[in-house]
Amino acid sequence: MTTAGLLLGVSLLSACSKSPEADSKQPPKAVEVGVVTLKPETVTLTRELPGRVTPMEIAEVRPQVDGIIQKRLFREGSQVTQGDPLYQIDSATYKAAADTAEAQLAKAEATRDAARSKAQRGQSLAARGLVSNDSQDDLITAQKQAEADVAVARAMLQTTRINLAYTQLKAPISGFIGKSEVTAGALVTAKQTRALAIIQQLDPVLVDISQESTASLGSEFKDAAPVTLTLPDSSAYAETGKLDFADLTVDASTGAISVRARFPNPQRKLLPGMFVRAKLDAGVRKDALLLPQQSATRKANGDISAWVVKADQTVEERTVQAAQAIGNKWLVESGLSAGEQVVVDGLQKIKQGAKVKPVAVEKGSK
Repeated sequence: MTTAGLLLGVSLLSACSKSPEADSKQPPKAVEVGVVTLKPETVTLTRELPGRVTPMEIAEVRPQVDGIIQKRLFREGSQVTQGDPLYQIDSATYKAAADTAEAQLAKAEATRDAARSKAQRGQSLAARGLVSNDSQDDLITAQKQAEADVAVARAMLQTTRINLAYTQLKAPISGFIGKSEVTAGALVTAKQTRALAIIQQLDPVLVDISQESTASLGSEFKDAAPVTLTLPDSSAYAETGKLDFADLTVDASTGAISVRARFPNPQRKLLPGMFVRAKLDAGVRKDALLLPQQSATRKANGDISAWVVKADQTVEERTVQAAQAIGNKWLVESGLSAGEQVVVDGLQKIKQGAKVKPVAVEKGSK
């Protein structure tokens, strides 16, 4: 081997032996990732809460006198108007009682008239000294007694007429009347606990909404604020309601505060007892930070995390507190600050402390 060849071989061996060490000193290549920069935004806050439909008004039809039901005067499942007759109770005994009371009043009035005439004659005779003062006092007392008897008889007549009117049960409110719990021939009693029928006003209706007492409803929701509903089949209810009030008393059994909204219900799609989801406006936030949901990861414990690009172009994982979802973004409460870059593309290529090359993308795009 020539001297030149020997030197070439030594040089190659030397180069090969130094190559791995040289490579190990090379800095890791930065991973290109797509980022968005968080900026304060003005957003309208909403809150979606569970609710239950209740009638605007509800009345239970109960008898106020005893008797036998002669006839039902309405069609079950129909609309009734306040004052419509619903049931007829046998009125024979009540009519007889009213006739008797009327006769007793006439008798009392006749007795009163006679007593009044005697008292007037006695007064004239007493003025001429023909009747003693004691006799005159007796005549005046008899007149007053007769007048009191007339008042009692008149009150009794009024009571019997009221009871006679009660033999026809009338609708106390306008609304939808359900099934009848009795038929003709049934015996009913005054003020019984079992209702004969129930009337419910279904247009408009109320939606009672439950909210955790930790939320400040008094300042968050305003009277007449618009409310929308999602029905049990996940479809949107066509009519928009208005907030009636937000209670300030916490239910001791549930720890919740009641919010009530009123909704038009011309098609009767909202039925009493139906459970719905209500969405309420909860004010405007002018400095909100919105985190694209595609950049957030939900952990096993329920926490939300996001990857943030630091000043040295490395990434770190942050736990984020999110108040609610607004469209396809999270409303950030804590964990991120305005001006920070959040990774939205290339999440699968990074790990804690990795060097990255951030590339701005349209916010929320993928």
